[in-house]
Amino acid sequence: MGNNYQGDKVGLDVKSLRIVDKILIENPGIKEILEASETSLEARLKLREWVLRYLNKYPHTKNYYLKKAKGHPALKRISFRDYAAIRLMDYLDNEGRPFTDPNRNNREIISSPIKKLWLAATQGKGTANEDFFLDMLFLFRQINGKLSRRSANKEQLNKWIERHPIGLDADIIAMRARNKERILRKIVEKITTGEMKSKRFLFEEGMTDDEKYNLALKWWNDYRFHLVFAIRTPEMLNEMLDYSLREKTMKTLKKAKKKGIPIFINPYYLSLISVEITPGKTGADRPIRDYIFPSRELINEFGDIHAWEKEDIVQPGEPNAAGWILPPYHNVHRRYPEVAIFIPDTAGRACGGLCVSCQRMYDFQSGRLNFDLSKLAPKITWPEKMKLLLEYWEKDTQLRDILITGGDAFMNTDKSLKQILDEVYAMASRKKNANHYRPQGEKYAELLRIRLGTRLPVYLPQRITPEFSQLLADFKEKASRIGIRQFVIQTHIQTAMEITPLVKKGIRRLTAAGWIVTNQMVFTVASSRRGHTAKLRKVLNEIGVIPYYTFSVKGFMENYHNFATNERLVQERVEEKHLGQVTNHHLSRIEHLPDDSKNIIPNLQKFRDETGIPFLSTDRSVLNMPGVGKSLSYRTIGITEDGRRILEFEHDQTRTHSPIIESMGKVVIIESKSINSYLNQMDRIGEDVNDYKTIWGYSASETEARMPVYQYPDYQFKITSELTNFQTEPAVVPDEEILET
Repeated sequence: MGNNYQGDKVGLDVKSLRIVDKILIENPGIKEILEASETSLEARLKLREWVLRYLNKYPHTKNYYLKKAKGHPALKRISFRDYAAIRLMDYLDNEGRPFTDPNRNNREIISSPIKKLWLAATQGKGTANEDFFLDMLFLFRQINGKLSRRSANKEQLNKWIERHPIGLDADIIAMRARNKERILRKIVEKITTGEMKSKRFLFEEGMTDDEKYNLALKWWNDYRFHLVFAIRTPEMLNEMLDYSLREKTMKTLKKAKKKGIPIFINPYYLSLISVEITPGKTGADRPIRDYIFPSRELINEFGDIHAWEKEDIVQPGEPNAAGWILPPYHNVHRRYPEVAIFIPDTAGRACGGLCVSCQRMYDFQSGRLNFDLSKLAPKITWPEKMKLLLEYWEKDTQLRDILITGGDAFMNTDKSLKQILDEVYAMASRKKNANHYRPQGEKYAELLRIRLGTRLPVYLPQRITPEFSQLLADFKEKASRIGIRQFVIQTHIQTAMEITPLVKKGIRRLTAAGWIVTNQMVFTVASSRRGHTAKLRKVLNEIGVIPYYTFSVKGFMENYHNFATNERLVQERVEEKHLGQVTNHHLSRIEHLPDDSKNIIPNLQKFRDETGIPFLSTDRSVLNMPGVGKSLSYRTIGITEDGRRILEFEHDQTRTHSPIIESMGKVVIIESKSINSYLNQMDRIGEDVNDYKTIWGYSASETEARMPVYQYPDYQFKITSELTNFQTEPAVVPDEEILET
């Protein structure tokens, strides 16, 4: 049903009318235009003339609006008021344009903010709600100067940072020790009664309660213990949390279980959740809770979830959305020329816990991902299949980077991971040797980087044993001799509250093994609080981790609860993250940080001391595009009647892409949440929304440049420009993907 059914005759509610009155009182010129116009079209033409008079005063702003100027240098030249003038022009240009809204049952909607404002101002009617009019109110406040931008200085940022405790604080450590004891005693009791069973972890007959508990304390250090006794039911979860879950939460968990959403929370990670009411600490574990407790929207959507990243949809023999032809299994994913993802048929296909915002939730829905670890042991045919799969890298002209993930690469047993790495080594050796027979300009890209994707350093740091670390060290030493130069653990730490003494110890073992550790975080509502991400960057640096990406929450309506609008991500980048920006003068210094991973902690500290920055902002803030690649280059071109912004994205121009983007249209995303809805969420979790008021103004963005520390090393020879495993016409490449985050 479109916007023009009979909604023009509906009277606005009182709240909306009051906001409209504010718009008219604060902007006499706009009031005059609206009230003097007999139709919305007339109002639109007059508004266009009004905005153009402003743009004509500032040629650099007009050039940005006309897209004659692009990139960060062009964006930095425009003022905060310019943002609003450009957005109003984009609204005018797209007035009356229809969009398909996939998370509103694919209903056709029409972006017509000018008509809605004119109807409201002249007749008090229309279907727009409070969230729409608040967005328009702040648009005009931005134009008239009432809404101005002021980036945080170090003093303000430190105040925000200090509000957030970390898992290394003494009182947090003590609280979690109490959690550990409570959980362990319950597990001991259930093993004794036979409610929990394990062939590996069991008590001898005649053991006293103290002897059982002391034995269980030793088991706590064995990662397998936590996988065996992971919590899988709402009732058990509530019991382990000392019956502290609210009735509403329990109902939600039971609905999730009934719908088929797995519950899998290991005892260690569960011990990070507080059941105590502590002044100043209550709510500090919210990013953890929101990452493992399913939301109402996820439950409603589960069963109908679709792959957000279209190139993950693979048909045998057909190119994916990025144009790449892949092996006929679900083991290889690819969007870029240089790198592809490898997902083994082992326990590495599983995870140490379920992240409710997981990008592969549709795989849990289909059963391809699960927590039935006993069924994920490598099949007898796996070694041969693995060799065939790795030939994809060996015979590809451009692939130089392999990301082994799943699931989770650290979920592999030591034996399985060694087997995988040995086969990667053999493949890389063959590819290198084959290049000896190829002339300059026709050589293939050789393997330069190996990455292991994992969340176990925080989900289950006990996995990082001395033997595991030695396995990684031995492989690095061997692989370095054939020219592989970058060894990366790509982890996912969501909050500084996840960083415990065990995590710190595990990270140290990884860097001592010669692997650099980088981090990707997802910018959820709870982690989008002022200073939270800055605090995480700071603590990551202190334990030897380099930030890599900060991701806007992606996906459809299933991620509504955790979705912090893209505008907040841009606000964090501009107003908080900028204090950790590495200047061009120092870029060459951080480029070589991975070369000495064993001394990464003192080297990072020395760099921060000498430059005076509190943390390294080496991460790029981006959205994983539903089409191809990652980007945060967008313009706000429309708005729904309930205040959800319509963003038009361009592909990231700072990195190499599949050539397919040249034939793809721009990607339009309808945000699932209005800015006012986001701010209401922040208010409910105790934030002062006045700290966020400039969020309304971030209606345009440009993707940050890739840091040199993440660039591939140069070859000493010239490789071919020819593409293999690529087809110029993918199976389905729409001119324009219109999706909703």
